[in-house]
Amino acid sequence: MKVLVVEDEVKLADALGELFKHNKFLVDVVYDGEDGYFYAKNGDYDVVVLDVMMPGMNGYEVVSRLRQNKINVPVLMLTAKDEVASRVKGLDCGADDYLTKPFATEELLARVRALMRRQSEMVYDSITFEDITLNTCNYTLTCGSKVVSLGAKEYEIMRLLMSNPQQVLSKDAIISKVWGLDSDITENNVEAYMSFLRKKLFFIGSKVNINIKRLLGYYLEKQS
Repeated sequence: MKVLVVEDEVKLADALGELFKHNKFLVDVVYDGEDGYFYAKNGDYDVVVLDVMMPGMNGYEVVSRLRQNKINVPVLMLTAKDEVASRVKGLDCGADDYLTKPFATEELLARVRALMRRQSEMVYDSITFEDITLNTCNYTLTCGSKVVSLGAKEYEIMRLLMSNPQQVLSKDAIISKVWGLDSDITENNVEAYMSFLRKKLFFIGSKVNINIKRLLGYYLEKQS
C-alpha cells in the first residue's frame, strides 16, 4: 500500500510520512503542489493525501489536473478551512474525501484505509483504452473483431496498464501489484511478460503499444 503526502508545512508533512511508515505503508512526501502533481501523475499510489492551501499550485488545481488527465487515484484533501463551500469545492474538483485540520491520526488512517478498500472493490466488466478492450470477466483482449485470451498474470499486468493509462509504471510497482511485495519475481520476468503482451497486441491488430521510458517504467501509447 503506497501513499503520497503533499503538504507544504514541512514538519507536518514529515510527521505524516513517519505515521504512514510506522503503520506499514510505503510513502513519498513532497512539499508543494507542482511536485505533488508530478508524483501523482507519474507514480503508482493507492491514495494521495493532499493539502489544499499551498503556494503556487494549490490542492484544488492539483486534483483538477489529475482528473483532467484521467488519473483516478483516490485523493483525501486536508485543509484548515471548515467552511461548507471549501469542502464542496474540493469534492467538485475531484477529491474523494475531506479532512479538516487539526485531525486525529486514527481518523486519517481510517479514511485512507477506507479509500483503499473502496478502490479495490470497484469492479468493471471491461476496460477500454484507445482501440483495445479488456474483458474482466473472461480475461480476453479485443480489438475490432479480433480477440485473444490472456493468462492470469498477463491479464493483471494489462489491467494495471489500462487502468492507469497516463502513468509510467515501474517494474517494482508492477511486481508489487501483480505478484506481491514478498515475491521472488525478478525484473526479467516483467520484461518477458511485456514481450508476450506486445505480441498479443500485434496479433489482434491494435495500434496500442507498450512503451518503456528508460530507467522509469512502462506505459501504453497509441502509435500514429
